[in-house]
Amino acid sequence: MLKIVLLCAAGMSTSMLVKKMQEAAKAKGLEADIAAYPESQLAKVGPSADVILLGPQIRFALKKITAEAEKFNVPVDVIPPADYGMMNGVKVLALAEKMAAAKK
Repeated sequence: MLKIVLLCAAGMSTSMLVKKMQEAAKAKGLEADIAAYPESQLAKVGPSADVILLGPQIRFALKKITAEAEKFNVPVDVIPPADYGMMNGVKVLALAEKMAAAKK
């Protein structure tokens, strides 16, 4: 089971991307727990995540969130703005899988 946490400003638009990623995971036969949270929930949801992806609207917080996530040994990256804008669940899921594979 791959646990993917998406962090954004409020968790609204990112929840649409979560749905697209869940559809992509199901089509691949991949067991994944994918959820979106506001950035303020990092301490609560970060420790149990396999990867953390940031919405482009909070990419300014990448350094801070990466430093916090290092405590849990969880990789962090920013969702490419084009993939976020197009709600490309397949590409964002592939990014998360690549990050998780590199972690092992």
